[in-house]
This record gives sequence, structure tokens and C-alpha cells, in this order.
Amino acid sequence: MSTPQTPARSPRLRRIALLGSRAVGKSSMTIQFVENVFVDSYYPTIENTFTKTITHQGQEYTAEIIDTAGQDEFSIFNGRHALDIHGYILVYSVTSKLSFDMIKIIRDKILNYTGTDWVPIVIVGNKSDLHAQRQITTEEGEELAALWNCQAVEASAKHNENIARVFELMIGEIEKSTVPPTEEKKDCMIL
Repeated sequence: MSTPQTPARSPRLRRIALLGSRAVGKSSMTIQFVENVFVDSYYPTIENTFTKTITHQGQEYTAEIIDTAGQDEFSIFNGRHALDIHGYILVYSVTSKLSFDMIKIIRDKILNYTGTDWVPIVIVGNKSDLHAQRQITTEEGEELAALWNCQAVEASAKHNENIARVFELMIGEIEKSTVPPTEEKKDCMIL
């Protein structure tokens, strides 16, 4: 007699959009994460989607990663980047103050478009290996993350430093947003 097989649970789908200025390394980060390869040459990105399974706290998630074309002052935020997106990785280059300022504008656009005051975000300071050209300190990224109630991490796509961590933090932020808040239990007294 055979025992019934429990169907394997399929991984939960989580859509993640990488947004930021041009040439901050969004594509390099994505390709490093998905394919373990650093793409050295820069070609302006045509929006592309990648998929990879991520395990977070024992649960498997299928991450659908949308690598967007770089944003500038004329194309700051495309509304379709808010549709069916579970979380946002906002990428700046630690070598560019302008790119750091741009993620603030992008976040404002996301919140305006979604009509909320918080969405799952991870702030990433990419190109942390370029010490001599640094314009943004680690502390500035951490202060912004504290202000926005999100996670921040510095990374180097070139050296594959903290790249997997970026996506793990993103899954964690998304999952925090899907857990209903626990109600405070009130003790009852009979007099």
C-alpha cells in the first residue's frame, strides 16, 4: 500500500524592483546575484526581469527581480514599477551624491503613487570598493534608512560583497509587511 504524497509547496512569488539613477550598478548587482558573474562593461539597461529562488527563515521564495532602466530627472518613476511589486531596492553609488539624492525622489514618487506612507524598501550603496571616490558615508545611508524605517547595506557588485544580503534583506522587509500586527493583550480584572 502506498502512502499519499504531500504535494511540495511551491515557493512564494515576490516581485522586487531595483530603482536608481543611471550607472549605479543595478544590472551588475542583479547579474552578480542571479548568475554569479560581474558585468564590467556598461550598457544602458533595457528593462529586464530575472528569477532566482531565495530561502529566508526556512521558507523558499521565488524572487522575480525587475532590473529597471536608470532613472533621471525626466523619467524618475514609471507607474508600472508600482504595480504588483512587493518591495523596492533603491540603489545609489557611494561615489555619487546625485544618485543618493535621486533615491529620495524615487521613494517619494513610490509613496505618492501607492498612496501609502511606507513600502518595503532596502537602500543599497553600491560600489563600496571605490574608497578613493566615495562621496556618501556609510552613516548617511544608515541615517536615511532609520528615517525611512527600512534596511540599508553597502555592497560591491564587482567583488560580490553583500549582494546576496541585499536580496535576503529585501525578502525580510517584504515579509515584515505581510505579517499582521499583533494585538496587545489586555488583562481583565474582576473586582
